Parts: sequence; structure tokens; C-alpha cells
Amino acid sequence: MAFILNIETATKNCSVAVAEDGINRAVIEYAGEGYAHAEKLHVFIEEVLKETGIAFADLTAIAVSKGPGSYTGLRIGVSAAKGLCYALNIPLIAVDTLELLARKIKITEGIIVPMIDARRMEAYTAVYSHDYTKVRETKAEIITEDFFAGQPGVVHLIGDGAAKCATILTDAKFVYHQEVLYPSSIEMCALSFDAYKKSDTVDVAYFEPFYLKDFIAGK
Repeated sequence: MAFILNIETATKNCSVAVAEDGINRAVIEYAGEGYAHAEKLHVFIEEVLKETGIAFADLTAIAVSKGPGSYTGLRIGVSAAKGLCYALNIPLIAVDTLELLARKIKITEGIIVPMIDARRMEAYTAVYSHDYTKVRETKAEIITEDFFAGQPGVVHLIGDGAAKCATILTDAKFVYHQEVLYPSSIEMCALSFDAYKKSDTVDVAYFEPFYLKDFIAGK
């Protein structure tokens, strides 16, 4: 039996879930306009464990969303995950943030393009098939009218990066899933358990989030 704590802080959504053998037992998340991860993350961790009756000592592994996404959000999530792994002497699992976002929807045709806002008209993107196989690598790209211009079939756009594209990408092949803006730790549960069974873990000491872009401090 594996109890895995799943942490997702790559976007505005601060999300924590506890899973038993890949099945979500409890989740707490909050997606506010400001980034409140530093204030909420550890509180959420304590609350989900209390809700499930699982102690820190019962945890088998910690899973964290590895990015791309918010520099600050990723640092907070990874730092918390590393600290718990060190203290509990358990493995760390890293899960692709864009795949988590892609798994928020189910499709039967076309491709899924999860898009995380990277400010202005730029977004972190990747491409997934209907069965969530990654068919194009992760990129940080500026969205123009030529985005997927030669792509046949339906293009499902999802995430807060897609929300700002509606006035630019107007072709009928683009389907917007406006009800889903952020990835969640709920989708991490099955993925982290699969990784745990394969011993697909990362080095706690040397793991760094996948920022994709260099950090630029705002004023």
C-alpha cells in the first residue's frame, strides 16, 4: 500500500492531494488572483493528512509538479516537497505540469494543447494525443495567428494561457475549454503512483524545477 502526498503549485492553483495506491483520498486547493502558496501550502498539507487520518510517517513518497510554470510557485512547491522527503527519508517524484493540465479533459479526436500563461502573448505549451501521449515537446512560444496554422483536425486548447487567445485563434478547429484554467494535484495521483511503481524518482538533493525560461524579477 502506497500513500503519496501530491503537491501542485506551478500556477495560481495551490493544490494538495493525498492518494492511496493512485486513488485520491482527499484534496484541498485554492486558486486566487494573488499567489498565496507560501501561506497556504503547509496548512493544506496538514489539513489533507488530518482529513484522511494519515500521519507523515505513513507517507511512502512525495510527488511535486515540476513545471513549467510560475518561478515562485515552483520554488515553493519543490522546497516543501524536498524538505518532507529529507525529514521522512522517502523518495521524491516529479510530474510534468502540462501533462497534468492536459489530463483535465477527455477527447476522442484531435490533439490537446495545454497552455500555461507566461505573460503577454506568450505561453508554455506542449501537444498531447487523445491518450495523453506527448507528441510535441514543451515550448515557450508567442501566440500569433499562425499558431498551428497547418494542423489538420481539432485542436483542444486548455489552461489560462488559452484564455487570452480567443481573439487571435478564431478558426473553427480551435476548441476552447474555458472551464479549466489550472492543473490540479488530483490528476497527479495516478501518475505519481505509476512513477512510484517504476521507481521513477528524482534525486532529492539535486532536483530543480523545469522553469523553461530564466527568472525575470518584476518591479
